[in-house]
Amino acid sequence: MTFLRESFRLVQSPAQSWCNEGCVQRNPARSEAAMGLLTGEALWAVAVAVAVFLLLVDLMHRRQRWAARYPPGPVPLPGLGNLPYMDFQNLPYYFYKLQRRFGDVVGLQMGWTPMVVVSGPEAVREALVQHGEDTADRPPMPAAEHLGFGPRSQGLLLARYGSAWREQRRFSVSTLRNLGLGKKSLEQWVTEEAGCLGAAFADHAGRPFSPKALLNKAVCNVIASLIYARRFEYDDAALDSMLGLLHDKMKEESSIKSVLLNVVPALLCIPGLPGKAFPAHMSFMALLDELLTEHSMTRDPHEPPRDLTDAFLAEVEKAKGNPESSFNEDNLRLVIADLFFAGMVSTSATLSWALLLMILHPDVQGRVQQEIDEVIGQGRQPEMADQARMPFTSAVIHEVQRFADIVPLGVPHMTSRDIDVRGFLIPKGTMLVTNLSSVLKDERVWEQPFRFHPEHFLDAQGRFVKPEAFMPFSVGRRACLGEPLARMELFLFFTCLLQRFSFSVPAGQPRPSDVGVFEALVVPTPYEFCAVPR
Repeated sequence: MTFLRESFRLVQSPAQSWCNEGCVQRNPARSEAAMGLLTGEALWAVAVAVAVFLLLVDLMHRRQRWAARYPPGPVPLPGLGNLPYMDFQNLPYYFYKLQRRFGDVVGLQMGWTPMVVVSGPEAVREALVQHGEDTADRPPMPAAEHLGFGPRSQGLLLARYGSAWREQRRFSVSTLRNLGLGKKSLEQWVTEEAGCLGAAFADHAGRPFSPKALLNKAVCNVIASLIYARRFEYDDAALDSMLGLLHDKMKEESSIKSVLLNVVPALLCIPGLPGKAFPAHMSFMALLDELLTEHSMTRDPHEPPRDLTDAFLAEVEKAKGNPESSFNEDNLRLVIADLFFAGMVSTSATLSWALLLMILHPDVQGRVQQEIDEVIGQGRQPEMADQARMPFTSAVIHEVQRFADIVPLGVPHMTSRDIDVRGFLIPKGTMLVTNLSSVLKDERVWEQPFRFHPEHFLDAQGRFVKPEAFMPFSVGRRACLGEPLARMELFLFFTCLLQRFSFSVPAGQPRPSDVGVFEALVVPTPYEFCAVPR
């Protein structure tokens, strides 16, 4: 500020001397030229002052990079950091190149926000398990605050680590268990939905079709059963609308504009910009509001909860008058949105990968079907109890998750105090990105990390084994709470479908690619197949 005052003093002094000499009255043309010159000098001085000020702020934000033992990384640009060089179309590959160049712990700058990328199984486990309490927080997301998130209404996925998140995590885990997770009741619901999915596959009578939409609808119905105690028919327009908005919402949240709004929050002050930047999010939340209103009209508070929504509303009533409680109607919609997104998108994408890999590896498909015939047969539906006697099928499902690498970068964390990872200092308040892709593709752990190879999960005797580096659901305090449900769905849907159908590449069509597309999640390149009844 002293520099700014001095700059203005310097440009004011000549102007005052001109006036004292009466130049304005004696020579108007000369006066106008002089004033133009002075205006240019003033603007130049202000521009220099602002540039110096921004440079000082930038240096202040990156001063921690000069500290001893701070992680190495590419040199950031003033104000912009490393943003101009980041490949947002394929961040996993960009981070792979950084790991090869700088090692398992890399320092970056997102505008003025410091970020550290942790790669490799040892570094990720050290950060999330050994320092679990200190890395359980989430970084601030300014854009989220403009979309309905607040101190006591943060949902589950992006919630800051504190009492509100703990309260919702405990509630969600216990409620899902009460609703049948890990019990026969929910298992039967999933198996029945698998039957509906199989019937929809059979309607195509062996003709080529894309399974993506049907898989989305089947998995969405499992989540809907837990949240709304209902299922949607596959031709329901509301279901189509919900799935379309979920897909668009995912693309919005992984886009460069979302990154810019969070690292340059001043842009959010532009009236109406958050709504224009996230139209799918706004529309999806409006659709959830309609479903919640419809659901609330049929709720009987004197009856046991039918689903998670009823259980949450019961807690809202208990929490009335308690401003510290996270049980409120605003948070209900956010928790439901998180459960739909996390519980539906990743599981359906994994199933889509599983079926793609079966048509690309018919020998593996045949071995799975042989094991299904020997253990289950054709006379009954698969059960979770069968999994223990099906090592090859279990290995295939786990290898699908490893190879497909659905959530390559997890959800960002933030350090709540200084920590030490692999000998490097990560200061308090640093955004922490865990490169899960580097763990699932680590060449030191997996025999053929970039190939689909179910033997990664089998020992020499053909028994199922799970290496410690298998962490598609992340690890630590913020590990995915829906992991048990996802494991149940993957096994039951996969075995039910392969028990009933053989899958193949349509005649005359090229072999589909096993290279995925990065859209926050890694999804298969669109493909078609034929489902022929066995």
